Amino acid sequence: MRSLLSWCQPGKRKEKRRWKEIEEEAEHLDQHPSWDAPDNSLMLQAFEWHVPADQGHWRRLRHVLPSFKAIGVDNIWIPPASKAMEPCGNGYDIYDLYDLGEFEQKGSRATKWGTKEELQSLATRAQDLGIGIYCDAVLNHKAGADYTERFPAVKVDPQERNLEISSPEEIEGWVGFNFPGRGDRYSSMKYNKNHFSGVDWDQARQRSGVYKIEGHEWAKDVARENGNYDYLMFANLDYSNAEVRNDVLNWGEWINSQLPLSGMRLDAVKHYSAGFQKEFIRRLRETVGPDYFIVGEYWKGEVKPLLDYLQQMDYKLSLFDSALVARLSSISRLEGADLRNIFNNTLVQLRPEYAVTFVANHDTQPGQSLEAPVASRFKPLAYALILLRDKGQPCVFYGDLYGLQADVKDPMTPSCKGKLPTLTQARKLYAYGLQRDYFDKPNCIGFVRYGNRRHPSGLACIMSNAGPSRKRMYVGRQHAAEQWTDILQWCSQTVVIDKKGYGEFPVSAMSVSVWVNALAEGRDSLQYHL
Repeated sequence: MRSLLSWCQPGKRKEKRRWKEIEEEAEHLDQHPSWDAPDNSLMLQAFEWHVPADQGHWRRLRHVLPSFKAIGVDNIWIPPASKAMEPCGNGYDIYDLYDLGEFEQKGSRATKWGTKEELQSLATRAQDLGIGIYCDAVLNHKAGADYTERFPAVKVDPQERNLEISSPEEIEGWVGFNFPGRGDRYSSMKYNKNHFSGVDWDQARQRSGVYKIEGHEWAKDVARENGNYDYLMFANLDYSNAEVRNDVLNWGEWINSQLPLSGMRLDAVKHYSAGFQKEFIRRLRETVGPDYFIVGEYWKGEVKPLLDYLQQMDYKLSLFDSALVARLSSISRLEGADLRNIFNNTLVQLRPEYAVTFVANHDTQPGQSLEAPVASRFKPLAYALILLRDKGQPCVFYGDLYGLQADVKDPMTPSCKGKLPTLTQARKLYAYGLQRDYFDKPNCIGFVRYGNRRHPSGLACIMSNAGPSRKRMYVGRQHAAEQWTDILQWCSQTVVIDKKGYGEFPVSAMSVSVWVNALAEGRDSLQYHL
């Protein structure tokens, strides 16, 4: 009687009605908009923080491009290609935007990643294979100045940047950039104290702090953390200066004339003028093309600042879903966490069309300032959630594909027990069409994708963050009598779809299984190494 009454409750009746509607829609997939949807795309972050500083990374990437293509990668995000302040710098310590490893500056001609010629060779090969390249643009600051200058500045409270905690005094700051190795090639712009609003070091007194240069103000259209989060590090560019704006705008056009880029990642977008960012994006889309992809890094564990920033930017770009990573990290480390809430208050839940989803990146990996560890045993679940569902643009991390160079405990060991390529291939082969969620148990959730015209097979995914479990899920009457197997091979049994289109799909403890028709093509994973 209790069971019968429960189905009479309004919420249960509505849920049952929705399940019936999905069954009916699945019977007529060719009439649903998802039936003709384009192929899924996939982004790969093609580096991690501790890639060897051997100036060989552009060559490594060029060599493995065919392997990337084989596992379904459509676009690679490469690290900052411009000259850093030292030969081993990853490029976030940006020195010269216009030096892509071409000029003898800061102790080397090549960057940590390689020479300009090797970068161009990588880009050309990627273009031949149909793989796009997104370059990382570090536009907030400059580092490794060529000389110091003296100027008056005030010290501000690091926790409240609008609060001055000293009187104006003369300091000596690293703000002079004349690029002696490059000279006037590509740009004649030289930088000095007039082009920066703040520094973090007084050379004369050998003293650190956040110093606002007299005659300059922090940008108003930045994050409000610490009162005003314009200043981040090194010499902070002042985008109220027309010479700075013009030089960086010209660089955006210039780098696309040097490399066949498909898009850019904008670093640290909450730390510099949103108004300038809109101008920069507008220039790129006018000069390169209207479909030029832009994704910003706005690091915040809560979703509201991400939504506010997107609105401020008139939705001209996508954002990495840092709120989702915060949830993945916390849920992965909490025993018995409720999986049904895993997408609550994330960008992919609220504005999926602008969400680039990810599990880890160079900033969240162990030892980094934004470390947000996702427990290793949970990573296969996390990747299944971003790769196989119908919302968001997923990005796979190089460090999860190959392992982390600096992981002393388990060096160069891929995440997901080496099954990440299988999951990326599953995205390309099966994760299409209408989606039905079975988020009905706290520690065991599942979902079904029903396929489309070009990829009619579909899939059933089930995961548990507790003990072994199983779930009865509807995959469609057209699959009746088919035998389905787990492409991850973590469940060895076979599931036979019944005449009503349902299967009883199992999953092992603390695991994920992805079930497809055993006869479907392309179910084997690729194994490859650099």
